[in-house]
Amino acid sequence: MDPLRYGVATSAFQIEGATGADGRGQSIWDEFCTRPGVVLDGSDGTVACDSYHRGEQDLALLVELGVTSYRFSIAWPRVQPTGSGAVNPAGLDHYARLVDRLLEAGIQPLPTLYHWDLPQPLEDLGGWPARDTAYRFADYSGLVVDRLADRVGVWVTHNEPWCTAFLGYAAGVFAPGRREPQNAYLAAHHLLLSHALAAERVRAHHADAEVGIVLNLAPVHAEPDADPAAVDAVDVIQNRLWLDALTVGRYPDLVPLPRTDELADDLARIAGSADWLGVNYYTPFRIGRPGAAGGQDVAAGGQDVAAVGQDVDAYPGAPEFSFRPRPPYTAMGWEVDASGLEQVLLRVAEAAPGTPLRVTENGASFPDATLAPDGSVLDEDRISYLRGHLAAVERARSAGAPVLDY
Repeated sequence: MDPLRYGVATSAFQIEGATGADGRGQSIWDEFCTRPGVVLDGSDGTVACDSYHRGEQDLALLVELGVTSYRFSIAWPRVQPTGSGAVNPAGLDHYARLVDRLLEAGIQPLPTLYHWDLPQPLEDLGGWPARDTAYRFADYSGLVVDRLADRVGVWVTHNEPWCTAFLGYAAGVFAPGRREPQNAYLAAHHLLLSHALAAERVRAHHADAEVGIVLNLAPVHAEPDADPAAVDAVDVIQNRLWLDALTVGRYPDLVPLPRTDELADDLARIAGSADWLGVNYYTPFRIGRPGAAGGQDVAAGGQDVAAVGQDVDAYPGAPEFSFRPRPPYTAMGWEVDASGLEQVLLRVAEAAPGTPLRVTENGASFPDATLAPDGSVLDEDRISYLRGHLAAVERARSAGAPVLDY
């Protein structure tokens, strides 16, 4: 197997800023951030890292890091402000310039077509629970690929559709902030359908293109007091819903969607639609009975260990349960366990034999509190985290998981 290739990843809304520049439309995250209390410090994406205006500085950092690829996302409302209709030339030009600069520097561009920033007008028409949104996404994807297919050969359709569907439409803690459990399952299905439709558009422009989808997966472990039905439900919603649809064209029985002819046709289209699978891994899930071991503090920040990113409301239909992370923790309260990445990669390799894999996100938040005399951060916790997870990737590769990139 070839040596592992290394890259870095970002998302448009988290870094670009310039939310009102050059004809960009409003996204669901722009609107969500205006609601009092939904973002801890009240921040928004209007400036962010100002990457939209700092492209040359960003490129210099990528070159300094020595990476071979850069996964970035394309902001749908920057390319197609209302989510349908004509392209916004200034928005698409921005990404064309970025691709050109990366190629000139010898860095592979790896664009993600959707990283959660649905144009607000499409949400007003129903959002991802509406089937039409899948077709609008396919049209948007065609516009982007038409412009960039001659220079980009590897594509991501969606980043972490679980977050869009279940944090956005069930738990309501991500944009668009809706708490509609049944609609969360519809959103999940339409996200998968839109991936398949977009993959078809990509290949229509570039028959040799490699089209993947990025999933945030986690090993799900049962604590001694766990309800087996709760453990199974969490695993279905987090992992099997996505993997089963993409590999064998069916949903687990626990997924409450009507088994219609239309659903069967969609699943036939979804099965085998990914040329490669991306894995985002941060932490394992340990499932126990509700209320037990809750409320303990994390030394790195004092928040409840299950407060950030692990929300029981994101698993609609599951019997009551609690998350039970074990130390050591990141500053977000997430358990550090590199072996979980190895487990996930081997599980995906078994579910999708022969399908190339990419670790498309991995990392940890730690406070930059310890400084050397020269002002640099003594970053031992993060260095240790990355070393441990890179070793886990190599173990998975040695066991046969075809992982190409980290």
